[in-house]
Amino acid sequence: MSAGKIIGTGMVLTALAAGAALYYLQVYAYYDAVPATGSDDVMMTSINGGQPEGIVYDSFEAINSDSSPLRYRACFSTPLSQAMLTETYVEYPNAEPLVGPGWFDCFDAGDIGAALETGEALAFVGQRDFIYGVDRVVAVLPDGRGFVWHQLNHCGEVVYDGDPVPEDCPEPPKSVK
Repeated sequence: MSAGKIIGTGMVLTALAAGAALYYLQVYAYYDAVPATGSDDVMMTSINGGQPEGIVYDSFEAINSDSSPLRYRACFSTPLSQAMLTETYVEYPNAEPLVGPGWFDCFDAGDIGAALETGEALAFVGQRDFIYGVDRVVAVLPDGRGFVWHQLNHCGEVVYDGDPVPEDCPEPPKSVK
């Protein structure tokens, strides 16, 4: 084999290895399973009092990553009806689930988003400013299946783009500036 073929083969193999490593790092490496605590994994903000409180749930599965506050995804089921939830908890307008890794089978952002658009799923405030500029959102389907994700709120969208803090937003912590 000539030197050119050896070098070419080496370059192709190196590119394939780098591509495989990059794919693995983006899709799998930075996610960790979040163990269920059994009491406060699914929190929703109460209409009365405005504070997050735990709801009844089971079949909790979640993943998270330290690389971004927006990588949190969770799935659960609850016996609570949507009617009861709307009477008790603050609804979340403009909820838009973010796409998660394909291997986290219980969370399909496309299906959840479509259910939110048609009104089949209802979205609630899990916790406002879970991290500065990031809200935890909870959506529930009529059959009791529920989903949780983090979403940038108005303040986060502006501040994380590098723009000045709007007047209606609290001052961000120094770590965000």
